[in-house]
Amino acid sequence: MKEHDKISKEGIMKRRVNYSHKNSEITDIIIKAYYNVYNILGYGFLEKVYEKSMLIELQELGLETKNQQQIKVSYKGIEVGEYYADVLVEDSVILELKATEILRIEHEAQLLNYLKATKYEVGLLLNFGAKPQIKRKVFSNEFKGRKWVD
Repeated sequence: MKEHDKISKEGIMKRRVNYSHKNSEITDIIIKAYYNVYNILGYGFLEKVYEKSMLIELQELGLETKNQQQIKVSYKGIEVGEYYADVLVEDSVILELKATEILRIEHEAQLLNYLKATKYEVGLLLNFGAKPQIKRKVFSNEFKGRKWVD
């Protein structure tokens, strides 16, 4: 990748000074990475292929990533379970990757539940199907009314 193709978080912020969505500077870069991967690979691979490709692309764009990151789920401040996020970006955005024909309401509910039960507020559902699909979900901590297990 050429140096001029890289996007910095600061660059995104300079272009969108009044952009007020939570973590928009990060999600903008993630969406760019998603389309880069989709345009090169297309559809038809397993989720794991897209996950590894997204990690490469996100890191090349300067974002810190962790894949299959264990995230503890709490209920009233007590750990009740765990799940593994496909990709966690900048310790602030959860990526749930799919490689299915079409996104279903169950996929959206899954991501929303992850946000409700954790300290994370923003998630992106990225589908590498025949038609590229992106869903952005936000669940603010102020509405959760609970503490999280670290």
